[in-house]
Amino acid sequence: MPKDVALIAPEHMIGQDKRYVHVLKEAGFEVIYPDDPTFTRGEKSEQETIAQLSKCSAVIAGGAHYSENVISALPNLRVIARSGVGYDRVDVAAATAHNVALTITPTANHESVAEHALALLFGVAKGVRPNDEHARAGRWPQSETLPIRGTILGIIGLGRIGRSLASRAIAMGMKVIATELYPDTEFVARHGIDLVDLDDLLGRSDYVSVHCPLNEETRGLICAETIAKMKKGAVLINTARGGLQNEVDLIAALQSGHLYGAGLDVFEVEPVTAENPLFQLPNVLVSPHIGSGDSQSRLMMGVEAAECIASLRHGKWPEGAVINSEIRDGWSW
Repeated sequence: MPKDVALIAPEHMIGQDKRYVHVLKEAGFEVIYPDDPTFTRGEKSEQETIAQLSKCSAVIAGGAHYSENVISALPNLRVIARSGVGYDRVDVAAATAHNVALTITPTANHESVAEHALALLFGVAKGVRPNDEHARAGRWPQSETLPIRGTILGIIGLGRIGRSLASRAIAMGMKVIATELYPDTEFVARHGIDLVDLDDLLGRSDYVSVHCPLNEETRGLICAETIAKMKKGAVLINTARGGLQNEVDLIAALQSGHLYGAGLDVFEVEPVTAENPLFQLPNVLVSPHIGSGDSQSRLMMGVEAAECIASLRHGKWPEGAVINSEIRDGWSW
């Protein structure tokens, strides 16, 4: 079997002697890395992306953009294996049209993201950032913080991440309500979760955490209209995708006091710049899209992505991981 080339693109995976590298090499791949470690941030031009992938038949992908122009210019590319569950930077229709399998890592990072959402929720509710600054400056204000126990958490999207968050929140004494098109009814019943529509969720929740995919239906979901339906003094947490929020509308709600605060791991434009006006607000806690980035989940995302590539290389379909599964019939390496 001739040796194929696989690019490992995510910055944190570059040059690492980890299990995902061995999975690819054992499957017969030559493993290469980007010429520029920032390649995966999605800031390169289409021509730069094409040049970087010109030798590749597979890629463990980070945040680079895979447009119709890019995919069509890479006739040797067989698999785009996303290290993560989001694939909004991949033109799925183009991948399907060119018979390129698009895979995700559905079982690798959900617990990490759920933990990060809780960290942001706690950080905002307990005023971790401003109180840290006060204490370091020798100030000693006895400001009031928000409780977690006995409050209502509304989860938008009860997939793996949403369910992981729900079980943790319930253990802390929160009441969980959720909106989800395709709920796991057994999980919902076992944990006593109320399934409600979006308006009801927004109106009842003390904390709202967003965990739905970004698509044309959900883009700008958190906007002036939906924020107005949220309980006054509520907290917004978004560890999903920045495109789900309208940041102009969110800033207005945070400045007016309609929202108590927000914990954000994602932004409309990434990477962010220091000039983002959200960073000037004392009731906002932010992080640079690292929700899925703990050491355990990073390793498992790499392994799961590599295993998808290896399986496809050897004619085995990775069940539950291929987004454009309609190409399965007749697909071959």
